[in-house]
Amino acid sequence: MRVAPGGPHADEGGCIGPVEHLIRAGYALSGGGGCIAEARRHALAFLDQAQADYPVLVPARARDLTQLVVSELVTNAFKYAPGPVLVELGINAHTVDVVVWDSAPVVPVARAADPDRVGQHGLEIVKAVSQALFVEPQSVGKRVTARIPLFEPPGSATLRP
Repeated sequence: MRVAPGGPHADEGGCIGPVEHLIRAGYALSGGGGCIAEARRHALAFLDQAQADYPVLVPARARDLTQLVVSELVTNAFKYAPGPVLVELGINAHTVDVVVWDSAPVVPVARAADPDRVGQHGLEIVKAVSQALFVEPQSVGKRVTARIPLFEPPGSATLRP
């Protein structure tokens, strides 16, 4: 995971640079029992809209991974930060960016693998399925961005949901 004070803009080779999205959407979540399911529904609707309006193909694997990452990042935000959570999604021909802002300034850290630990594997999962993971400190809180590849590189051993 990279802490990126200048922003989460890495190309396919991991170099920092601007990212052009075909479409972007953002929304706020206030918490409550159904907010994680609501976030997943927003993500699917976003991907459907992108595929309908732009020349981009979103394979089932990318849809599944996007929902998983949204679910894990939103869960962590509500678990560890007070207040609302903002979610932003962006897509281009190669990747989907999932951005979650919360009010807690603490940078999340993936814990060491422990098969006996129950729970607290969310960040490990996000790191495993993402092409890149960035944390940007903000004046209030932080932004966590996971970049999900639309297509699995040949010979890749990415986790499958």
